[in-house]
Amino acid sequence: MQTSECTPMVTDEEAAVGPPHRHHGTMRDVLCMLLSAAAALFSVFFFIKENPFDTTSFLSLEEKELVAWQRARMQLNPGRTRHLQTFKVMQKNSEPLENVNSYILIGAPPKKKKLLTIGISSGLHTEGSNLVDTLQSLFFASSSSERKHFTVLVHLAGPDPKWLVQMIYNLSTMFQPHIQARELVVITTPLTSYLPLKVTFDDPPGHTAVHSKQNMDYAFLMNFATQHSDYFLMIEDDVKCAPGFVTQIATAVSAWANRPWLTLEFSPMGLTGKLFRTGDLPRFVHFLLLFYREMPWGCLLSHFQDLVQHTSIEFLPSLFQHVGNSSSFEEDDTGSPSNPAASIHTSLKVANDSVPSHAYSLDETFFYTKSAEPGSHLTVVLEVPAHVSRVQVLTGADPRGWNQLEEGQVELGYDSTNRVSDCDDYTLLGLVVNGVLNKQVLSPTSGKKVKCVRLLVTAAAPSGIVVRHIHLWTK
Repeated sequence: MQTSECTPMVTDEEAAVGPPHRHHGTMRDVLCMLLSAAAALFSVFFFIKENPFDTTSFLSLEEKELVAWQRARMQLNPGRTRHLQTFKVMQKNSEPLENVNSYILIGAPPKKKKLLTIGISSGLHTEGSNLVDTLQSLFFASSSSERKHFTVLVHLAGPDPKWLVQMIYNLSTMFQPHIQARELVVITTPLTSYLPLKVTFDDPPGHTAVHSKQNMDYAFLMNFATQHSDYFLMIEDDVKCAPGFVTQIATAVSAWANRPWLTLEFSPMGLTGKLFRTGDLPRFVHFLLLFYREMPWGCLLSHFQDLVQHTSIEFLPSLFQHVGNSSSFEEDDTGSPSNPAASIHTSLKVANDSVPSHAYSLDETFFYTKSAEPGSHLTVVLEVPAHVSRVQVLTGADPRGWNQLEEGQVELGYDSTNRVSDCDDYTLLGLVVNGVLNKQVLSPTSGKKVKCVRLLVTAAAPSGIVVRHIHLWTK
């Protein structure tokens, strides 16, 4: 079966029944159908046993037979497939593939496991490559402290040796500091590791061959990335990155650490912005290589999500844009803060006649505390929960920076029990750095509105702190 669209799934019982029976059919019709089924089964079994470069060459003989039977059923039921039941039976292994001979062209893997591997697969484009621009945007959008927590892994997947040599020279020259710091690793996979591509007469533009090649490119990239980090982020080779995107992803990961998910999605653009736990990659790699011919990467991911019974979790605003698009990263919220009506609650020790609500006012007043103990807080509780798009917290006596909150964090609160002065569910928005937090809010598409914004002290501040303002932008 070859299609560029996601195909519906059917039950095993439906697949086993085959086409509807025609009550007025002849014995010849029944015989022809049986002969067709037998021929389909025989041809697939023969191909698997005789062709060493078949898509199932990574499987045991028993697993190959299961795939053969599944594909025979696909041939008897055009437009209907049941990839997932076959995969559930055969796929119990979660180890990386050992017989894929990807190797390093530039750089070296990190000495210690990092938080994140950012994966990019790049091939030869007729209109020219944007890979260099993408890498420049990626490193420029990341601070030196953020770069300590990720490695960029580039898979050069073009078959032209001249192109490969030129790309090695370009990347080695332009990104030498990042290569030396083990922040950039470039790999390739020899053509002998690729499975056969198939072009049919009813597929003039070669769409099947293109998505088949891409599926294998991504599979080999993910397979190499499995051992080097806790999470894997896929981006395409023609994107711009939002400033601080690594911290925003790390914040979301922290908030969702104990919840079930297969992918966190930080962009609506195709492959870009899809985040996986690396422990989930081996199974998905096997899945891609089993069905690499059947449909594009995105559709296979959708089927795989059905298999593990997890939907994707989408975050807004997008952290990535295609090169050439007008950028919305500079400041999506350029207007003034709205600070909707709210009550202010605190466990901090108030200094003199200082008023906690001054921290939330839009004028020049501020809130001052005598001291701050770990666990103490200043919490804004909105009268009406709202979609908050940006939060800005500023502490310290300007311009000298005295009485900053040295160690703290800001959390967003949600409420399902109608509490008056607090919320029952908080998620981390970000850490206070040098007395400041200024962040856009990544909003899950569940549509939950924010009721509380809590400034939480995480280390003692004996001399007290000044909270100059807490500003909110709402949609």
